[in-house]
Amino acid sequence: MKYIETSLIHTGKEFNTTSSVTPPIYQTSTYYAPENPEEYLEMAGEISPSHFYHRHGNPVNNQAAAVIASLEGKEAALMTSSGMGAISTAVLSIIEKGDHIIAQNAHYSSVSMLFREFLPSLGVEVSFVDQADNEAFQEVIRPNTRLIYLETPSNPILTITDLSFVGKLAKEHGIVTMCDNTFASPINQRPGDFGIDVVVHSATKYLGGHSDLTAGVICADKEFIAKAWKRMIILGTSLSSFDSWLLLKGLRTLSLRMERINSNALQLASWMSEHKAIKQVLYCGLPSHPQYELARKQMKGFTGMICIDVAGDDEDAQFKHAQTILNKLVLFTNAASLGGVESLIVHPASMWGKHHTKEQKLKAGISNGLLRISVGIEHINDLIADFDQAL
Repeated sequence: MKYIETSLIHTGKEFNTTSSVTPPIYQTSTYYAPENPEEYLEMAGEISPSHFYHRHGNPVNNQAAAVIASLEGKEAALMTSSGMGAISTAVLSIIEKGDHIIAQNAHYSSVSMLFREFLPSLGVEVSFVDQADNEAFQEVIRPNTRLIYLETPSNPILTITDLSFVGKLAKEHGIVTMCDNTFASPINQRPGDFGIDVVVHSATKYLGGHSDLTAGVICADKEFIAKAWKRMIILGTSLSSFDSWLLLKGLRTLSLRMERINSNALQLASWMSEHKAIKQVLYCGLPSHPQYELARKQMKGFTGMICIDVAGDDEDAQFKHAQTILNKLVLFTNAASLGGVESLIVHPASMWGKHHTKEQKLKAGISNGLLRISVGIEHINDLIADFDQAL
């Protein structure tokens, strides 16, 4: 299929062997074995078999995986029970004791903990670099570097990584690259087009789009997905059948949702950039963003994520100002997560406060006045009016 909108509706239909237009929910943990012992033996050795045992795979999981693999331009995909399930499964499919990873200063909070605490306890070394500095990646490469892990735009402050540069650099050194594409979505960006080997998502966010499920996905070539699947069945990170059914339903409207979300975010960010109560607006679709040209080069749309730094004479004043705005907003709900049809807002310094030191927060660009906004599909005039009264 040539167009994304068509692929979202029709890819993976072969996994629905019923006459139902909407695939059924396979609410079962196991399946009857074929009468032929040889057929059962073959099924037991397959990667992601549809009708063997739920932890190994199920029809709706496989259909959702086919849709997302197609979106990312990859050969295959693997569904997991959460975004962190996808990331940890994928990373642990590559590295072993004595290996070295290159990561960024700015990552999703739990990913930072994975790299700063968990992996070093297994004997894995991790170097952290400024993702906006291409040379920084090159300078820390070692003979034992096995993985370069990226996130672009980064959570929360939307810093951009040059995917083409890192993809080419890694290929020259035989290093695997992995990119978290959650903030962009495959509608706005496809890391594989720039030479990135593995793409991961928290499918809880834009891919599901309705804040009603928790899921993750790994997209790569068939060889890597086979490795990741073996790791997944050991770690037990498989996706539930009901969540995969919800995800498949959400995927059908992804292109429509992202079109509205991209438009709303750009208009809201533009309005915010003129407001005196806001010290800085961070949105990669604004020419004021320090990496705007790079974002234009590798993104088709600029996502629904905005960060603002509110005005204040010092950190305490900024903190109080941010909390006042949170309390006054009506349509923007103060809640964790992002990428749903409803607009959400969080105060990252509070949400991640106990997971990072003050120094680590500053390195990641998280100040007391920072607010992270996930723009939904409501009417833009209502969204602007809500911020206008709160500010």
